[in-house]
Amino acid sequence: MNSMRRITVLLCIIMMAFSFGYVADQAAAAESIKIGAFFDLSGTASFIGTPTKLVAEMVVEKINKEGGINGRQLELLIGDTEGDPTRALMVAKRLVEQENVVALIGPTRTGTGMAVKKYLEQKQIPTVMTVGGDPVIMEGVHGGKDFGTAKWIFKSPQRSSVAVKKVYQYLKAKKVKKVALITASDGFGRDGKRWLTKLAPGFGLEIVADESFGVRDADMTTQLTKIKNTDAQIIICWTIGPAGSIVAKNVKQLAVKLPLIQCHGLPDPKYIELAGSASEGNVMPATKLMAYDQLPASDPQKATIKEFVRLYNDVYDYDKQFPINTHSGYAWDAIYIVANAMTKVGTDKDKLRDAIEQTENYVGISGIYNITPKDHNGLGTDSMVMVMIWNGEWKLVY
Repeated sequence: MNSMRRITVLLCIIMMAFSFGYVADQAAAAESIKIGAFFDLSGTASFIGTPTKLVAEMVVEKINKEGGINGRQLELLIGDTEGDPTRALMVAKRLVEQENVVALIGPTRTGTGMAVKKYLEQKQIPTVMTVGGDPVIMEGVHGGKDFGTAKWIFKSPQRSSVAVKKVYQYLKAKKVKKVALITASDGFGRDGKRWLTKLAPGFGLEIVADESFGVRDADMTTQLTKIKNTDAQIIICWTIGPAGSIVAKNVKQLAVKLPLIQCHGLPDPKYIELAGSASEGNVMPATKLMAYDQLPASDPQKATIKEFVRLYNDVYDYDKQFPINTHSGYAWDAIYIVANAMTKVGTDKDKLRDAIEQTENYVGISGIYNITPKDHNGLGTDSMVMVMIWNGEWKLVY
């Protein structure tokens, strides 16, 4: 009899253990997955960072409504870098060490991206940045500067080098031979200048002027006067933010007859607003988002972009305050790249990093991504188009 009691008690204990285990498994399954997102929500680039945050929230809500990641909901934890490198590092540390995020999205600018790169590499946090410059995913020594490692860092916007190649392909088609450069002195501008200089000979281009300016400068007429007195056939400006519109206005004020090409960071209704009539005829590389309605029906991105535009404009009404620009899809792509990887391998950081690095044929807003160990961006020149501002609209020209 005692032996029967012992067996009964033992069976009860086993059943209770299984029951507790099941409850624990269910609780783990129901636990949300934390993703950090840090952008310039204040400061000079807040007009980019704030709508990027709104898109990030929109994407997370969409994924959660569709069942989340294998039944688990995503939880987005937001931080404001204020456009300041020191602040960006503080925010990254809070999200990683206090909030225990599994992955990070952001920041907004190349400078803040570089400020957190080493830390995120040390902490081994899968991160998909939404910055334009190449340095965040560059490794080793280039031009005498050590860029460290980028094993854990990816980015969703096109590389500066890809944007430069797109511009140079366009110029080659136009039979341009001599170009003048005017670039910002910040990290993004220097990155653009590096690639503009390095890649020019391969496209048969000669750089006949090379001027620079500070991103907070209010006038660039001195530099542009020098350019005007050269035999350049075209001007290429490399900057983001209001400085680009000042260059355009100065070109018009000086009656410089050379066409002006801006970089891939400026296709934005804000640029047209700030530059006014000086923006007419300006050409720049952009994501297909800026001219999606002019794409052929056969373009594999068109349906995805149309759905994005529908949600952004018609469902969430974001366009009333922040009209769509070339940056608008970066957070969408970054989060989907992470979410797709999580769906395959879960939230283990090593496995997640490896899965992100194996992203193949993801059709996003900014292009079709094929990420590899040697390319932590995964986009080529075919992901971009050249657009011209014509009558205040974006016209597809190449």
